[in-house]
Amino acid sequence: MTDARLPVRRALLSVSDKSGLVDLASALHAAGTELVSTGGTAKAIRDAGLPVRDVSELTGFPEMMDGRVKTLHPKVHGGLLALRDDAGHVASMDAHGILPIDLLVVNLYPFEATVAAGAGPEDCIENIDIGGPAMIRAAAKNHAFVAVVTDPEDYAPVLEAIAEGGTTQALRTRLAATAYARTGAYDAAVSTWMAAHAGETAPRRRAFAGTLAQTLRYGENPHQTAAFYTTGSNRPGVATAKQLQGKELSWNNINDTDAAFECVAEFDPADGPACVIVKHANPCGVAQGASPVEAWARALACDSTSAFGGIVALNMELDAETAAEIAKIFTEVVIAPSVTPEAEAIFAAKKNLRLLTTGGLPDVAEPTLSFRQVAGGFLVQDRDAGKLDPSALTVATRRKPTPSEMADLLFAWKVAKHVKSNAIVYARDGATVGVGAGQMSRVDSAGIAARKAEEMARVMGLPESPAKGSVVASDAFFPFADGLLAAASAGATAVIQPGGSMRDAEVIAAADEAGLAMVFTGMRHFRH
Repeated sequence: MTDARLPVRRALLSVSDKSGLVDLASALHAAGTELVSTGGTAKAIRDAGLPVRDVSELTGFPEMMDGRVKTLHPKVHGGLLALRDDAGHVASMDAHGILPIDLLVVNLYPFEATVAAGAGPEDCIENIDIGGPAMIRAAAKNHAFVAVVTDPEDYAPVLEAIAEGGTTQALRTRLAATAYARTGAYDAAVSTWMAAHAGETAPRRRAFAGTLAQTLRYGENPHQTAAFYTTGSNRPGVATAKQLQGKELSWNNINDTDAAFECVAEFDPADGPACVIVKHANPCGVAQGASPVEAWARALACDSTSAFGGIVALNMELDAETAAEIAKIFTEVVIAPSVTPEAEAIFAAKKNLRLLTTGGLPDVAEPTLSFRQVAGGFLVQDRDAGKLDPSALTVATRRKPTPSEMADLLFAWKVAKHVKSNAIVYARDGATVGVGAGQMSRVDSAGIAARKAEEMARVMGLPESPAKGSVVASDAFFPFADGLLAAASAGATAVIQPGGSMRDAEVIAAADEAGLAMVFTGMRHFRH
């Protein structure tokens, strides 16, 4: 390899994303670079009044088979792969009329976008690029002599280098690394789609890929480096949100904001406003209300201490009245589908507060994958898209829940899905009044949630704990009656849980003796 700048005498351009193409081609032409191109790319360059040589003229073969075969030719790949300082390679080029290609600009057929648009199998298959990845990999392998560009955002640094005399080894190496990542991501998208199309839920090999969205200052802790990558999914959330103001999101901000927005999406705006406050990835307050500001106030009341420095998510547009109330306490992030100009103006005074809009709510039933790294591998599963059908509930006790209890049970169950296991959620009148999260014992979670309710009573000046007359949701079954009895002693009147314990009969008997109504869901929501 050489450290000298290498001039770009000939460039091959073949792009599906034509943004910036004409400006790039114009600058290359002005620098004395011969342009070679294919199909629609050549037409766009020619229509701009620039000279361009068709790749078919270079190879001596026409594009054929509906464009499936156009660059798969020795005169293209030889021009990309030849080592310019190898006498044998140079002799082969001379013998076969192969011209060196110094710059390759290729972005691939829009396979990911085609799949995302819901296209049928035939369209998806036709949008699997073959020649593009082959050329990219060839040019990237030979980055000692060839620069390869796969992203329009790299046009500027390449043109800057050419203006200074040619591409450097450092630039070509960086571009090659980006190129291999791009073909890797492309292959991952294709293989994932192929596996799904074939009905494989656990393919023998699985690949994941992402595009850098942000280099973070640090990870969970200052001694950890971190970055945020997006997958290209159009699911509304922190990855697709527009940040209207505030500092850059941190690793913890992104993680907690995702948890808050996924939780608030459980509550359909058609059923009224809902607000979720998250701290350390756990909801510390969730409520519905007649208005967004009422939902906020009721969510805050559940645990105003933990809400300090938390993340706030709303299921509908954030208005000025709600913004004014949220602004009264220190909040890291506020995320909502939309924000009124008046609300945005109120938050403008809080320059460090991050304000995000998403344009909509994610579909909680959408089938997507989640994965987690472990030593030597990673775990892959369907995201927990389980949604409870109220008609599928089984009343396990003698007493049935009242209509108001049932409404609160269903509310609490939605929240419990988003609380780290072991999860116990006390709820009353469409609001959480105590949340116990992440304990090794379900009894401890029940006790913590009850103490949170007592603290709420103290802060709010209530005559008694709001746990009295509340309902309780447990993300998994009660293995013993002790957890259920702890909830009963706190004043809960009804319980929702999956059921399925070997001691269900014991637990049901304890519920009956305490006068509780209890329903089984047949579904659990572990969240580790």
